[in-house]
Order: sequence, then structure tokens, then C-alpha cells
Amino acid sequence: MPGKNDALSVRSRIYRTLYEASGFCTRQTLAKACGVSMPTLYQNLGELMDGGLVRFTGEGRSTGGRKAQGLDIVPDARVALGVSVTESHLRIAAADLRLRELAYRKLPFTLGQQDPTLPRIVEDFLDEAGIARDRLLGIGIAIPGLLTPDHRRIAFSPTLGLRDVPLEALTEGLACPVYVDNDGSASGHAECFSRGGRRHMAYLSLENGVGGAVLMAGQPYGGDNACSGEFGHICVEPGGLRCRCGKQGCLEAYCSARRIEDSLGLDAESFFRAVEQHDPACENLLYDMLRHLATAINSIRMTLDCDVVLGGFFSEYLQPYLPVLRQYVLAANPFAADADFVQLSKLRRHITPLGAALYFIRAFVASV
Repeated sequence: MPGKNDALSVRSRIYRTLYEASGFCTRQTLAKACGVSMPTLYQNLGELMDGGLVRFTGEGRSTGGRKAQGLDIVPDARVALGVSVTESHLRIAAADLRLRELAYRKLPFTLGQQDPTLPRIVEDFLDEAGIARDRLLGIGIAIPGLLTPDHRRIAFSPTLGLRDVPLEALTEGLACPVYVDNDGSASGHAECFSRGGRRHMAYLSLENGVGGAVLMAGQPYGGDNACSGEFGHICVEPGGLRCRCGKQGCLEAYCSARRIEDSLGLDAESFFRAVEQHDPACENLLYDMLRHLATAINSIRMTLDCDVVLGGFFSEYLQPYLPVLRQYVLAANPFAADADFVQLSKLRRHITPLGAALYFIRAFVASV
């Protein structure tokens, strides 16, 4: 007789097959894909439907008999929140099980200040978005910095100006499961998810700071000290501009949005508008940034031999300049015939909070 664990395994396999299906899925195709009999499929589907996790989605084309009914998961059966903490703002997003954004908000926030607190922000956000608490899986929090292996302390965050700081002040009072991750890693996981999660990929996050993630066949590679993907501190100009980490010549010092603000007093939108209008100072700074970015991309490509994907809010403006960046990369690469491996993120907007939410989405799908 099948045991309880066997039943859970079958139900989980059916759910994950539906979750990963790319086309119209019927009971017949589902039973074949999962290797189960129709009675077993009907029993487990009934349980998944009773739990509000699976639904019928319409009818397929007729082949002469009764039209087959389609099946799919219920994407908004559960919701995860993602929070991205920056030096001056907090970005919070709600995502369904397909990582589709349901709600988003950006507001001023400084880590360590008591008003507003994150629990209060979360409660207000859930109320405004109309999200029931019993649908909430948890809250993923993305921090621009290195975390300790137990993810309980910020080991070092040049962007936030913090070193060896406990996270309780941020997470205390949250009435649901919480997971804290590096912002570059969270974004990289979201980008990999959006691409099907199978290829090798180096993700380079360009925001006020510069970070990233390394994913091998869709799986994160953290390294011996969970420091993999700290691309912002690759040296691209020995003895060059001083970085907030205390060293000189780091990629972050040359290719972050912070450099634009420090140099010209402009935000990214105003800067790129000025570039379009051929402002000399802005054009010179942009092409200097692209050349240093190309240096880092070549180092990453030579080391990892995989696609290098550029994300973060700064990447939203790079599409018109991608051909120039690829030319710079190709000119320094002795092996490549083209630089198509340099790509822009598919998820350019709100990728960091969505990536933080993905931790709980993946955990739920694996646990059904």
C-alpha cells in the first residue's frame, strides 16, 4: 500500500509538472508526464483543487470528441513579499507564484531609524494591496552588502556604510517567515528564473552600488565564503577612483549610479536625458563608464565563460548603448567572434524585490 510520503511525492510531482509546463496541459498529458495512472491523477488533482492550488483553464481544440480541459496552477493562491533596502529608500513588491508583480511601492527609508519601521510598512502595504495574511508565504529582504553565513548579520555593506551589524533591528516584529539575502544574489536568481533557470549565467547588478551573482545551470554558486558575485570590487583601474569599500579602482567606483550623482549631481534619468541631448560632460562620463564596464565584463567572461547579464535600475537606460558596450568588450577579447554574450536583463524593473520574494516562492513549490 502506498504510504503518506508516496502520496505527497505524487502530489508534489503533479504540481511541479503543472508549474513548469510551457503549453496547454490536460489530464491525459499530465498523467503521462508524471508517470501515474488516471485514477491516481484524479485523486491528487482533487486534493490540489480542493486546496485552491490548481484549476481548470479552458478547453483545447476538438479532435472529434469531447474537448479536453486545460489545467494550471492558481498563481495567486499564495503571495510572497520582497523588500529591497538601499541607503535612502525601501522598495517593496508583492509577487504571485509565477513571480508576477501584484503590487509595488517605493518610500524613503534609512536602516536604523525607528520611524517608519519595516513591520508597519509591511502591514500598510498588505492593506493597500488587498493581500490576505493567510496567503502570505514570507518576506524576502535584499541587502546591498555581504552577510554572515547564518544570514543574521551584515558583515560589510559599503553602500550602507555598515560593518558587523545585526539584522534584528530591521526584521524584529515581522509576523511571518523572513529570509535575508544579498541584493545582487536575489536579483540574479530572479533573472535566472525568468530565463528558465537552466543556463550558466553571471549577473551584474548596476545600481547605486554594483554587485551580482553567479549561477551554474540555474544553481547559485556562492563560493567558500559566500562572496561569489561581488563584481563591484573587481579592480578595473589600478590606483584609480576611491571606492566606498576603501580600495581604489573598483568597478563600483566607476560604473554605479552613485558616480553620476557625485560627479554631476544628476540622477540616472536626468543623466541619460542629457546624454541624448549630447551634453559633452555627460557623454564623456557615459563612455568612460562603458569602457570600464567592458573591462569587468571581459574579466568575468574569461573566468566563467558564460553569458554576462546586466541588470539593476541603471540597466534600464542602457539599450541604446549596448552596441557600443559590445564593441568595447569585443575589442579586448582575443577569442570571441562577437559579444552577444553581453545581454540586458529581462526583468529590468523591480528585479531586486522580486528576487527577494522568489526565495519563498521556490520553497513553497518544492513543498506542495
